[in-house]
Amino acid sequence: MRLFHFSDDPDIAIFEPRPVRIPSIRPLGREWLNGPLVWAIDGDHDFMYLFPRDCPRILVWATSDTPEAERRRWLGDWRAVAFVERHWLERLEAETIHRYEMPAEEFEDLDDAGMWVSRRRVIPTERVAISRLDREFAPRRVELRVLDSLRPLKGLWTTSLHVSGIRLRNARDWE
Repeated sequence: MRLFHFSDDPDIAIFEPRPVRIPSIRPLGREWLNGPLVWAIDGDHDFMYLFPRDCPRILVWATSDTPEAERRRWLGDWRAVAFVERHWLERLEAETIHRYEMPAEEFEDLDDAGMWVSRRRVIPTERVAISRLDREFAPRRVELRVLDSLRPLKGLWTTSLHVSGIRLRNARDWE
C-alpha cells in the first residue's frame, strides 16, 4: 500500500498534525476527524488530488451498487471521471504540485475513498514534482472532463455513484 500527500509546497520535511481549516459535519463518534491529523490518500485514489490546491472539482466512480446503465452513462470505459471548471484548465497545464510518499505504517485507514490519517507527526519518504497535471489522469484510467460550471452536476449525489466534491466553495455559482 502506497500513501501520498499532495502539496504546492516543495519543502515539507515533517508533516505535523493540524486541524482542518473548515470543519465538516462528521458522523457521531467521528468528530475527531476535524482535529489535528496528517492526511494521506492511497495510490488508487491519488487522482483526487492532482489539482492546484484551491481548484474545485467533482470526482465520480462506480460502486458495487451502481447499475451498468448508470456506470456506462457517466463513466463510459473509464474507471473514474474528474470534472473541473474550464477556467482552471490553464492552471492544470501550468502549475506544479508535489507528491510526498508517506510511510503507510504511520496511518490508519478511514475506509472512505482511499483516505488515511495519522495522529502523529510524519516524515515523508520521498517527494516527486508533478507538472502538466492535465496529462496525469488518462494513465490512471480517469477521464478529465472540462465544463463551464460544476453546478449542473449537483444531482450526481442522488445517483448510485461514489461522488466526491472538493473545494466546491471555490466553484463559480455553486451556492
